[in-house]
Amino acid sequence: MTIEVRTEGMHDVVDAEAVLEKVAGGFLFTEGPIWHPLEKHLTFSDIPGNEMFRLGSDGKVSSFRKPSNMSNGSTYDADGRMLTCQHASSSVTRTEPDGSITTLATDFGGKELNSPNDVVVRADGQIYFTDPTYGRLDYFGVERELEMGAQGVYCVTPDGKRITRLADDFVQPNGLCFSLDHTTLYVNDTDRKHIRKFDVAEDGSTTGGDVWVEVTTGEGEGHPDGMKIDSKGNVYCTGPGGVHVITPEGETLGVIRMAEFTANFAWGGDDLTDLYFTSSTSLYRIKVRTPGLPLF
Repeated sequence: MTIEVRTEGMHDVVDAEAVLEKVAGGFLFTEGPIWHPLEKHLTFSDIPGNEMFRLGSDGKVSSFRKPSNMSNGSTYDADGRMLTCQHASSSVTRTEPDGSITTLATDFGGKELNSPNDVVVRADGQIYFTDPTYGRLDYFGVERELEMGAQGVYCVTPDGKRITRLADDFVQPNGLCFSLDHTTLYVNDTDRKHIRKFDVAEDGSTTGGDVWVEVTTGEGEGHPDGMKIDSKGNVYCTGPGGVHVITPEGETLGVIRMAEFTANFAWGGDDLTDLYFTSSTSLYRIKVRTPGLPLF
């Protein structure tokens, strides 16, 4: 069974008989998939392989960047420039149109960030990212001592000149996404196995942060990690057994069950109804009924 239906609303998201297709394999640990809506390609990372790959419109996978500073989560800004969290360099970077790389954030308060993990962009261009410690562990990063003393959520301006810590009371902050109107920021905590909900003010500051949903129910391995929102406002979050689909009201509609441990996912295809999953050693795809949102 690929689709676990918990409420009837899951049928609007994906057909119960949808088939999970393996697109590519042979990687070490895949993460950070993003779809370019104009050039029609999917870029994703192999963290321990220290390489980023690209799935082209011809269905072939090629190397995009090696070394990649053990890149993890990525996204695009409104101008189509790729923003990437790099474990090995403890930084958030932007790839410019000419291919050069600009560092936007690498320290806060005079201390080096832990290892930026995932990143999203608000409608006004401000960049939000999580900073757990995974990139200072062997295999998923470079072993080294921590400087920061907290695992936080941050906001940095597009020019990289001002960085603000929004929260520092997470155990391991990981995936994050905005609501459709960008007035709510969802952030999950992998170790605590829940999603928190912050109110976002017009200036980009946040308040609140109460636990919104626990992501603990289900059979199989998995925990809160990658998290994104579809065009109807449903929040998708990895968890036990695969990817959990949650309504804006906090009701879990069901689970897209995976063949391998899955860390992240992204919508692609011409109509954004191809849902791609970065699942440990492989890249998978399933056709869904509710499309995702373009990154720019």
